[in-house]
Amino acid sequence: MGFQLTASDYAEYIRRAYKKINENGEYVTELDLATGDGDHWSNLNMGFTKLNECSDSLSKMTVSDEMKEIGKIMMSVIGGSSGVLYGSAYLAAAKAIKGHETIDAEGLCSILSAMLDAIIQRGQAKEGFKTMIDSLAPAVKVFKECIENGTDEKELCDKVKKAAEDGAENTKNMEAVRGRATYQADKGIGHLDPGAVTMSYQIEVLMDFVKEKIR
Repeated sequence: MGFQLTASDYAEYIRRAYKKINENGEYVTELDLATGDGDHWSNLNMGFTKLNECSDSLSKMTVSDEMKEIGKIMMSVIGGSSGVLYGSAYLAAAKAIKGHETIDAEGLCSILSAMLDAIIQRGQAKEGFKTMIDSLAPAVKVFKECIENGTDEKELCDKVKKAAEDGAENTKNMEAVRGRATYQADKGIGHLDPGAVTMSYQIEVLMDFVKEKIR
């Protein structure tokens, strides 16, 4: 049992994440228009479109250099705060995995944890602020618990995926503390946060892909 993701594997994950995000443009934009200015999906999709175009070259790098390049691309292509946050997240991930030739369960947990810390620090936000953190933080927490408990890796994938999806769903009941939803009278209560939703898409695709690689 176990998995070892190569740079080529992670590039394949990027292709799948791009497809998932690209296919849900109308839905995510509707979510964003309810509380924001409606450009979250278009900005994020622009970034993943570029990553998809670069996936062949990304696959030939070391995993650390791949993460670093992904961060640089996201920071330069994605508009608004998302570009800075995702860029910072991947640059932190590159440091977390530096020196490793492949990504195992503990390595992937370290990557996601480093991303979370970077987003929290750069965005000056935390769990409960109705942001992408509310999907990523529960996923990281469950991932760490599963590793500590020696949870079967296929079960781990299912649990981490569910934690991310539930986290995104829970933003419906939160008051926004960051972003344009804070300007609304209801602070966005009753609406899902689009950033949390697209983060849950990425974690969903990643965990499904990892599950395929477990032997």
